Amino acid sequence: MTIQQLVTFLPAALLLGISPGANNLLAFIAATRAGWGRTAKSIIGRLAAWAVLVVLVSLGLDVLLRTSELAFGILKWVGVAYLGYLAWYFWVADVGSEVEVPDVSTLARREFVTLIGNPKAYLLLTAFMPQFVNDGAPLMPQLLTLGGIYLAVEGAAALLWVTAGTLLGAHALTPLRRRIINRASSGLMGVAAVLLARTEQAV
Repeated sequence: MTIQQLVTFLPAALLLGISPGANNLLAFIAATRAGWGRTAKSIIGRLAAWAVLVVLVSLGLDVLLRTSELAFGILKWVGVAYLGYLAWYFWVADVGSEVEVPDVSTLARREFVTLIGNPKAYLLLTAFMPQFVNDGAPLMPQLLTLGGIYLAVEGAAALLWVTAGTLLGAHALTPLRRRIINRASSGLMGVAAVLLARTEQAV
């Protein structure tokens, strides 16, 4: 890859990685309760999902999602169902101080499933990364390289959200404040589910 490619790709990737979304919201909320270390470790679930997506998109999965209404529909509604579940989970979550904090594996699993079931992530990769490839070079190695760089950027952006959540959680959140945060998160997850349900198949 050329320096020019990297110079243009990195700022765009950072802007994309740091933008609010279901996974960043999950990390933020988890960090208010589980702390920085545990939540930071759970980001590996998200990065594993991104790695899978990068490889699949490099192999042409985007063609399947654009041409198969069934495949796109299954993926979309699985994502909608999971976001709906998260909305319900945050809405009814117990905010008492005695509630057990989720372990790293649980948090990482949520990160993985939330991302892997979102068709917007697939379509975003297919629309975003190809803008930075060199037409005169083989496509797959470039996509894999860009995907690897994006994983590093996504991880750094996720840690910023984790840090913000940790700082908020350090200020002795009362049960009422936790409930407000959970209900707001539930609402955002619900909105994300509705927006995903309205996503149309790319052509």
